This record gives sequence, C-alpha cells and structure tokens, in this order.
Amino acid sequence: MLRNIGFLVFSLCLSSLATAQGPEFPGPEKEHALLKQFAGQWTTQSEGKMGPDSPPMQCKGTMSSRMLGGFWVVNELRGDMAGQPMTAIQTIGYDPAKKKYVGTWVDNMMNHMWKYEGSVDAAGKTLTLEADGPNYMAAGKMTKFRDAYEFKSADHIRATSSMLGEDGKWVTFMTGDMRRVSKP
Repeated sequence: MLRNIGFLVFSLCLSSLATAQGPEFPGPEKEHALLKQFAGQWTTQSEGKMGPDSPPMQCKGTMSSRMLGGFWVVNELRGDMAGQPMTAIQTIGYDPAKKKYVGTWVDNMMNHMWKYEGSVDAAGKTLTLEADGPNYMAAGKMTKFRDAYEFKSADHIRATSSMLGEDGKWVTFMTGDMRRVSKP
C-alpha cells in the first residue's frame, strides 16, 4: 500500500511538471524585423582611404548573414584589405529598454571590440550605428565612428563608414556595396 501511495505521489508530481509552463520569454519586437534584411549570402565591394593623402584601397569579399532567434543578425565578413586577408564578425540586435539598435564588431586585424548603439531613420531605410574606437589619424587617441547601412533594395545594401574628426566634422573613409547572392 505504501509503495502504491509513493507511486501515486510521484506520478502526480511528474504530471504537474509536464503541464507547468516555463518562464515566458519576450518575442522579437517590430524593430527586429529590419535585421532580417541582412540574412543571406552577399558579395561585397568597397573603397576606403586611411587618410586624406592616402591612395584609395579596393576591398572585395563576402558576407554570410544569419538570424539568431529572431533577435540578432550575425554577419561574418571575409575579404582582402590592402593585400591582407580580413575576417570579421558583427552582431546587431535591438534593445527595447534602450530603444536603440546595439551590436559588436571584432576582426582579425585589431584587438579592439567595437560596441555599437544606433537607430534607423524615419523612412526605415538606413540603419546608423555609432561606436568609439582607435583614431586612425591620431595614434593613441579614441574617437567616434559611424557605420550606416542603407537598404537600397532587397538585394542591395550601401554601407558607409565615417569617423569624427578633431574639428568635430564627420569624415567618410569607406563606402561599399553589398549585393545578395542568395537568401537563407
């Protein structure tokens, strides 16, 4: 009899665990939908200058982008920068508490982790992210950087990178185009 009562209690506990709901996690917000536009395989082509008197550098590569749980896009970029192989990982998400897009960038060419915050324009066509990073024009100093992604069409993104000069003006040092090769 005692064994039957123990089995009954055990069965009731298992039954209640099976029907108990776990914690309710928030779902993606409407702002996360913008990030889905990155998903897929892309070719990249850009031109950059590391200073006002430096010759332009041509960079070609690829970007592989995937969504992570509807909240994040993970972009992996590979290419050639001034004859050097370059690999970078970028994450972009939306933080509802901050009401800002957030993200990171790391690559094999420097030891700095870029931490982004930004917004999308009123038309929903351009995502602009800002971060602090090493000033290319003044060794040992930091400055603000701005990356903008303009969604020209479903298969074309125009990217620009700018840095804040010592005079308080933004200087664009790289522009490029990403063209979709395939969707996920």
